[in-house]
Amino acid sequence: MSERTQWLLTPAAIRERCGKLHQRNVDGKGKLRVHPEKWDELVEFTLKVIKDNYPSLEIPFHSRMGHFRPGNINRIEWLEEFEEGACAKERAKVLVDLIIPSVLLDAGAGDHWKYLEERTGLPFTRSEGLGVASFHMFLAGQFSSNNKLQTDGKGLLSLTKADIEKGFQVTAENPLLGVEGRLNLLHGLGRSLGPLGRPGDLVEDFLKDGVVNANDVLATVLKRLGPIWPSRLTLDDTPLGDTWSHPALGEAGTFDSLVPFHKLSQWLSYSILDAMETCGFEVVGVENLTGLPEYRNGGLFLDIGLLSAVDQADLTRGVSAEDPFTIEWRASTVILLDQLATKIQKALGKSPKDFPLAKVLEGGSWWAGRKIAAKKRPGGTPPIKIISDGTVF
Repeated sequence: MSERTQWLLTPAAIRERCGKLHQRNVDGKGKLRVHPEKWDELVEFTLKVIKDNYPSLEIPFHSRMGHFRPGNINRIEWLEEFEEGACAKERAKVLVDLIIPSVLLDAGAGDHWKYLEERTGLPFTRSEGLGVASFHMFLAGQFSSNNKLQTDGKGLLSLTKADIEKGFQVTAENPLLGVEGRLNLLHGLGRSLGPLGRPGDLVEDFLKDGVVNANDVLATVLKRLGPIWPSRLTLDDTPLGDTWSHPALGEAGTFDSLVPFHKLSQWLSYSILDAMETCGFEVVGVENLTGLPEYRNGGLFLDIGLLSAVDQADLTRGVSAEDPFTIEWRASTVILLDQLATKIQKALGKSPKDFPLAKVLEGGSWWAGRKIAAKKRPGGTPPIKIISDGTVF
């Protein structure tokens, strides 16, 4: 892999390229406008959400692990491998086996889908619904070739569209966005693992230096799982995943034009780091990862008024991931999340290490985005109409 390609896989690259597009919006040259007079309102609102959700300020990482706990039920305890006596490394492997396919199934569900959990009788929608549904598929051994509590390549490759639809209770009356895209990601993961390979085997890589480093986890995720993403942009024969070309930065497809986000890969990294810490391993460098540019965080800035679209039609016409408006919105979201985290840390008297962006997201901005969306629109739909294939958002 070339040096410039490796750079595009780093949080530093995400921040640099997003910073360039965000500055265009600040300068009035982009497709969005920034309204700094809204900062006080945003910080006050987000702080209230944080303190309502976590009065003690003991906040877990923003991760998939939280979506296995809706209804105040710790479903991780339902995993038989978590009975007393299991070693920390094996527990971590089971969690990573669960988390990686679950995150790949985590793109936006749409406004009309829900999941009814048979064991509790509770209904869940959106991220919690997707998390609980994927948890039960894992618990039933559907990601395994031998019905064990694990994920392996052969098991993933045997999955069909009908299996996903059954696992997620999809019907004509209960539609889920991007079923084919989700299935393709799982098949891609299966091919990358090989028949007997497990996602949990990555735990050995994460522990090679005795501690779990966030930068190393993200680099490993991007390099090992890079081939599973749909065929999009490549650089020096390397697929770039969630990276897009913006005409304001350079000629289409050139290195200078590329804007990386790696949203699902960073979501996966946050989730793996949470799992490793849950299993008792030391985790460092979480504060280096960026905020996640998706519709809850990005929607918060639009709904509160810190961001506004120059052309209001951009919010309703339906935009895909490669649309310049989407790229600019996501770029500003990354930079504004960094700025929001700094303001929240200052207000709470916390350091970035003690209260990293991962806690601001979970506390935090993601929930604030959902809360304000629920106030503004029926069903809490995003303020922007997103066209999703289930592999980005």
